[in-house]
Amino acid sequence: MNDLITFGITVFTGFFAIMNPIANVPVFISLVGDADDAAKERIAKKSTLTAFFIVLVFVILGKFIFELFGITVPAFKITGGILIFYIGFEMLQSKKSTVKHLQNPSIDENIAVSPLAIPILAGPGTIVTAMNYVTNSDLIHIFTVIAIFALMCLLTYIFFRISENFVKAVGANFISVTGKIMGLIIAIIGTNMVTEGIKAAFHLN
Repeated sequence: MNDLITFGITVFTGFFAIMNPIANVPVFISLVGDADDAAKERIAKKSTLTAFFIVLVFVILGKFIFELFGITVPAFKITGGILIFYIGFEMLQSKKSTVKHLQNPSIDENIAVSPLAIPILAGPGTIVTAMNYVTNSDLIHIFTVIAIFALMCLLTYIFFRISENFVKAVGANFISVTGKIMGLIIAIIGTNMVTEGIKAAFHLN
Protein backbone atom coordinates (compact mmCIF):
# COMPACT_ATOMS: atom_id res chain seq x y z
CA MET A 1 0.00 0.00 0.00
CA ASN A 2 2.84 2.39 0.87
CA ASP A 3 4.43 1.72 -2.51
CA LEU A 4 1.15 2.54 -4.25
CA ILE A 5 0.80 5.79 -2.27
CA THR A 6 4.37 6.76 -3.16
CA PHE A 7 3.67 5.91 -6.80
CA GLY A 8 0.49 8.00 -6.73
CA ILE A 9 2.30 11.02 -5.29
CA THR A 10 5.02 10.67 -7.93
CA VAL A 11 2.46 10.48 -10.74
CA PHE A 12 0.51 13.47 -9.40
CA THR A 13 3.69 15.54 -9.13
CA GLY A 14 4.72 14.60 -12.67
CA PHE A 15 1.34 15.43 -14.19
CA PHE A 16 1.02 18.66 -12.20
CA ALA A 17 4.44 19.79 -13.36
CA ILE A 18 3.91 18.98 -17.03
CA MET A 19 0.28 20.24 -17.27
CA ASN A 20 0.71 23.07 -14.74
CA PRO A 21 -2.91 24.26 -14.32
CA ILE A 22 -1.67 27.46 -12.64
CA ALA A 23 0.66 28.52 -15.47
CA ASN A 24 -1.99 27.63 -18.08
CA VAL A 25 -4.51 30.08 -16.58
CA PRO A 26 -3.09 33.12 -18.49
CA VAL A 27 -3.02 30.99 -21.65
CA PHE A 28 -6.70 30.17 -21.22
CA ILE A 29 -7.58 33.83 -20.59
CA SER A 30 -5.69 34.97 -23.69
CA LEU A 31 -7.43 32.37 -25.86
CA VAL A 32 -11.02 32.87 -24.70
CA GLY A 33 -10.74 36.65 -25.03
CA ASP A 34 -14.05 38.43 -24.36
CA ALA A 35 -16.22 35.32 -24.59
CA ASP A 36 -19.21 35.22 -22.23
CA ASP A 37 -19.29 32.99 -19.14
CA ALA A 38 -21.31 30.26 -20.85
CA ALA A 39 -18.84 30.02 -23.73
CA LYS A 40 -15.88 29.98 -21.32
CA GLU A 41 -17.46 27.12 -19.39
CA ARG A 42 -18.07 25.12 -22.58
CA ILE A 43 -14.49 25.68 -23.74
CA ALA A 44 -13.06 24.74 -20.32
CA LYS A 45 -15.17 21.57 -20.12
CA LYS A 46 -14.55 20.46 -23.71
CA SER A 47 -10.79 21.08 -23.56
CA THR A 48 -10.25 19.11 -20.34
CA LEU A 49 -12.50 16.21 -21.41
CA THR A 50 -10.78 16.01 -24.80
CA ALA A 51 -7.35 16.04 -23.14
CA PHE A 52 -8.42 13.26 -20.79
CA PHE A 53 -9.63 10.97 -23.59
CA ILE A 54 -6.53 11.63 -25.71
CA VAL A 55 -4.21 10.57 -22.90
CA LEU A 56 -6.52 7.67 -21.96
CA VAL A 57 -6.15 6.23 -25.46
CA PHE A 58 -2.35 6.33 -25.21
CA VAL A 59 -2.39 4.82 -21.71
CA ILE A 60 -4.61 1.92 -22.79
CA LEU A 61 -3.05 1.34 -26.21
CA GLY A 62 0.51 2.26 -25.26
CA LYS A 63 1.85 -1.30 -25.31
CA PHE A 64 0.10 -2.01 -28.63
CA ILE A 65 1.64 1.14 -30.13
CA PHE A 66 5.06 0.00 -28.92
CA GLU A 67 4.62 -3.41 -30.55
CA LEU A 68 3.16 -1.97 -33.76
CA PHE A 69 6.13 0.35 -34.38
CA GLY A 70 8.77 -1.85 -32.76
CA ILE A 71 9.50 0.71 -30.03
CA THR A 72 11.59 -0.54 -27.12
CA VAL A 73 11.04 0.70 -23.56
CA PRO A 74 14.61 2.02 -23.16
CA ALA A 75 14.38 3.96 -26.45
CA PHE A 76 11.05 5.41 -25.39
CA LYS A 77 12.38 6.50 -22.00
CA ILE A 78 15.49 8.12 -23.48
CA THR A 79 13.64 9.96 -26.27
CA GLY A 80 10.74 10.93 -24.02
CA GLY A 81 13.14 12.10 -21.32
CA ILE A 82 14.99 14.35 -23.75
CA LEU A 83 11.69 15.83 -24.94
CA ILE A 84 10.44 16.48 -21.40
CA PHE A 85 13.80 17.97 -20.38
CA TYR A 86 13.61 20.35 -23.36
CA ILE A 87 10.13 21.52 -22.32
CA GLY A 88 11.30 22.08 -18.74
CA PHE A 89 14.41 23.94 -19.95
CA GLU A 90 12.29 26.33 -22.01
CA MET A 91 10.02 26.95 -19.01
CA LEU A 92 13.06 27.79 -16.86
CA GLN A 93 13.99 30.42 -19.44
CA SER A 94 10.47 31.88 -19.19
CA LYS A 95 9.63 30.80 -22.71
CA LYS A 96 6.39 29.22 -23.86
CA SER A 97 7.37 25.79 -25.03
CA THR A 98 7.42 25.56 -28.81
CA VAL A 99 6.57 21.88 -28.36
CA LYS A 100 3.50 22.72 -26.35
CA HIS A 101 1.96 25.87 -27.82
CA LEU A 102 0.72 27.03 -31.18
CA GLN A 103 1.08 30.52 -32.55
CA ASN A 104 -1.91 32.84 -33.14
CA PRO A 105 -4.76 30.36 -32.70
CA SER A 106 -8.24 31.25 -33.96
CA ILE A 107 -10.39 32.72 -31.20
CA ASP A 108 -13.53 30.59 -31.37
CA GLU A 109 -14.85 27.59 -29.47
CA ASN A 110 -12.77 25.24 -31.62
CA ILE A 111 -9.81 26.33 -29.48
CA ALA A 112 -11.16 23.89 -26.89
CA VAL A 113 -9.74 21.07 -29.04
CA SER A 114 -6.78 22.89 -30.58
CA PRO A 115 -4.69 24.37 -29.15
CA LEU A 116 -6.12 23.95 -25.62
CA ALA A 117 -6.72 20.18 -25.44
CA ILE A 118 -3.86 19.37 -27.77
CA PRO A 119 -1.07 20.36 -27.61
CA ILE A 120 -1.35 22.57 -24.49
CA LEU A 121 -2.97 20.07 -22.07
CA ALA A 122 -2.41 16.73 -23.79
CA GLY A 123 0.80 17.59 -25.57
CA PRO A 124 3.78 15.34 -26.24
CA GLY A 125 5.14 15.90 -22.74
CA THR A 126 1.88 14.85 -21.07
CA ILE A 127 1.49 11.79 -23.30
CA VAL A 128 5.10 10.72 -22.77
CA THR A 129 4.76 11.18 -19.01
CA ALA A 130 1.57 9.09 -18.89
CA MET A 131 2.99 6.29 -21.01
CA ASN A 132 6.19 6.26 -18.97
CA TYR A 133 4.21 5.62 -15.78
CA VAL A 134 2.22 2.71 -17.26
CA THR A 135 5.08 1.01 -19.09
CA ASN A 136 5.50 -2.51 -17.63
CA SER A 137 2.92 -1.68 -14.92
CA ASP A 138 0.12 -3.87 -13.55
CA LEU A 139 -3.58 -2.98 -13.71
CA ILE A 140 -3.65 -1.31 -10.29
CA HIS A 141 -0.89 1.10 -11.25
CA ILE A 142 -2.47 1.77 -14.66
CA PHE A 143 -5.83 2.59 -13.04
CA THR A 144 -3.98 4.81 -10.55
CA VAL A 145 -2.41 6.78 -13.41
CA ILE A 146 -5.80 7.16 -15.14
CA ALA A 147 -7.51 8.29 -11.92
CA ILE A 148 -4.80 10.83 -11.12
CA PHE A 149 -4.86 12.22 -14.64
CA ALA A 150 -8.66 12.54 -14.36
CA LEU A 151 -8.12 14.48 -11.12
CA MET A 152 -5.58 16.70 -12.88
CA CYS A 153 -8.07 17.44 -15.67
CA LEU A 154 -10.69 18.33 -13.03
CA LEU A 155 -8.24 20.70 -11.31
CA THR A 156 -7.43 22.28 -14.67
CA TYR A 157 -11.14 22.78 -15.38
CA ILE A 158 -11.59 24.47 -11.98
CA PHE A 159 -8.62 26.77 -12.57
CA PHE A 160 -9.98 27.66 -16.02
CA ARG A 161 -13.39 28.51 -14.54
CA ILE A 162 -11.90 30.82 -11.88
CA SER A 163 -9.10 32.05 -14.14
CA GLU A 164 -9.77 35.80 -14.07
CA ASN A 165 -10.36 35.97 -10.31
CA PHE A 166 -7.32 33.74 -9.71
CA VAL A 167 -4.97 36.02 -11.65
CA LYS A 168 -6.31 39.06 -9.82
CA ALA A 169 -5.82 37.32 -6.45
CA VAL A 170 -2.28 35.93 -6.84
CA GLY A 171 -0.78 38.24 -9.45
CA ALA A 172 1.24 37.51 -12.59
CA ASN A 173 4.54 37.26 -10.67
CA PHE A 174 3.31 34.29 -8.63
CA ILE A 175 2.28 32.46 -11.80
CA SER A 176 5.67 33.21 -13.37
CA VAL A 177 7.59 31.87 -10.36
CA THR A 178 5.38 28.76 -10.24
CA GLY A 179 6.08 28.16 -13.91
CA LYS A 180 9.85 28.25 -13.28
CA ILE A 181 9.55 25.79 -10.38
CA MET A 182 7.46 23.45 -12.52
CA GLY A 183 10.03 23.80 -15.30
CA LEU A 184 12.78 22.65 -12.95
CA ILE A 185 10.71 19.66 -11.82
CA ILE A 186 9.95 18.74 -15.45
CA ALA A 187 13.65 18.94 -16.37
CA ILE A 188 14.51 16.64 -13.44
CA ILE A 189 11.80 14.16 -14.49
CA GLY A 190 13.19 14.18 -18.03
CA THR A 191 16.75 13.59 -16.79
CA ASN A 192 15.53 10.71 -14.62
CA MET A 193 13.76 9.12 -17.60
CA VAL A 194 16.93 9.31 -19.69
CA THR A 195 18.94 7.74 -16.85
CA GLU A 196 16.41 4.91 -16.49
CA GLY A 197 16.44 4.36 -20.25
CA ILE A 198 20.24 4.11 -20.40
CA LYS A 199 20.29 1.69 -17.45
CA ALA A 200 17.63 -0.49 -19.10
CA ALA A 201 19.37 -0.40 -22.49
CA PHE A 202 22.71 -1.54 -21.08
CA HIS A 203 21.28 -3.73 -18.30
CA LEU A 204 22.90 -1.65 -15.57
CA ASN A 205 21.85 -1.84 -11.93
